[in-house]
Amino acid sequence: MPYPTQPTASHFINGQYVEDTSGAEIPVIYPATGEQIAVVHEATPSIVEQAITSAKAAQKAWAALSGTERGRILRRAADMIRERNHDLSVLETYDTGKPLSETLYVDATSGADALEYFGGLAGSLTGEHIQLGEDWVYTRREALGLCVGIGAWNYPTQIACWKGAPALACGNAMVFKPSETTPLCALKVAEILHEAGLPAGLYNVIQGTGKVGAPLVTDPRVDKVSLTGSVPTGRKVYAAAAEGIKHVTMELGGKSPLIIFDDASLEDAVGGAILANFYSSGQVCSNGTRVFVQKGIKEAFLTRLHERLQEAQIGDPLDEATNFGPMVSENQMKIVQGYIEKGKAEGARLVCGGNALPRDGFYLEPTVFADVTDEMTIAREEIFGPVMAVFDFDTEEEAITRANETEFGLSAGVFTSDLTRGHRVIAQIEAGSCFINSYNDAPVEAPFGGSKLSGVGRENSKAAIEHYSQMKSVYVRMGAVDAPF
Repeated sequence: MPYPTQPTASHFINGQYVEDTSGAEIPVIYPATGEQIAVVHEATPSIVEQAITSAKAAQKAWAALSGTERGRILRRAADMIRERNHDLSVLETYDTGKPLSETLYVDATSGADALEYFGGLAGSLTGEHIQLGEDWVYTRREALGLCVGIGAWNYPTQIACWKGAPALACGNAMVFKPSETTPLCALKVAEILHEAGLPAGLYNVIQGTGKVGAPLVTDPRVDKVSLTGSVPTGRKVYAAAAEGIKHVTMELGGKSPLIIFDDASLEDAVGGAILANFYSSGQVCSNGTRVFVQKGIKEAFLTRLHERLQEAQIGDPLDEATNFGPMVSENQMKIVQGYIEKGKAEGARLVCGGNALPRDGFYLEPTVFADVTDEMTIAREEIFGPVMAVFDFDTEEEAITRANETEFGLSAGVFTSDLTRGHRVIAQIEAGSCFINSYNDAPVEAPFGGSKLSGVGRENSKAAIEHYSQMKSVYVRMGAVDAPF
């Protein structure tokens, strides 16, 4: 390969790369070509034990530092990530197949944003004083202890930071398991954190499938589990964590509605729908894949959408002119192809796309179905690929009712020139991360997470602090104790 993609070793534990080749081999496949570009080994029980032991050993001294001292290290790591953004973005492209035109601007940079934000917040994590006559209560915000992070394959660098930054800012240690599909990027995050001055043991990365995740989640020494993944995986992890009454954050799947009223800017609405369905080849959990278009502009919307999709530059992800890349894996491509066939079989109108591209790698055309009805499989199940389903609607009330008829509740969007309506509609949609005249913006300053089956808790913003720390209250009596005997 023209870029060194083979990591120094499979795992990063206690401040250094660690290898144990007795673990099963996990090949790393470059989605643009199907070539193997690296291999890592699944964590053995010995590796898991090393990671947990080193994290537990390092955590108390870290928590004892002032938040300002912890924050200084996180902010230094953020600066280093920005300085190395190009190399980290290239690695992310090899790991995921996402075009460099995306990764240069939204992956490592958003990871750096999280480290910078929580690094800046760390010094402000104070309690409060509550006066009760002569007596008083004070509160202390304390670390949970050892956090486990389980990542997804679509944003490996970002997720490693979104989980690590608040955990470390609050004084916790973390053991992070990236997806076995994209194992490369989190190792670089760990390496940079350590180089920035993070004491050894506080951010460990170990590789593996669910066979490694399960013992991490159930270990009695683990205090908190944060998962980004699918609902089926979330159910298993949540149940396992509940057994030990562990703190949990779950960022799961979605089937989010995007409602476009006929007074919306057509160009902006089409742009929003493209961002909500085809960015990262459609592999985004918050995507607005159920696009409800008011009947008055439906055909104009489909016509303009078709025109703009012809402008997609599909090609080598390492060429910055490319803006639409491959699926992450052959398996994921086959899953999406299965959904496309179901869409056709159940009577949806294929407006464009639907085919695999005749080239190496795992490329699917951007695909749009129209005349989709609410009971079709492509209307109900998360596809996680470049497939948009377009529905018609007449009235605002109808759009709201149908938008909410899903077990998911991650995101939602509304396009309208009537801002009163925009706020009114979004207030009635059952979803956690919502947008008006925009879609898929995820600044670290804003909480991110879902309702219903889409998750528990929030990532990013001050809200994340609540999920990576706990509150202790201390009552102080200033006078004599009045006991009954």
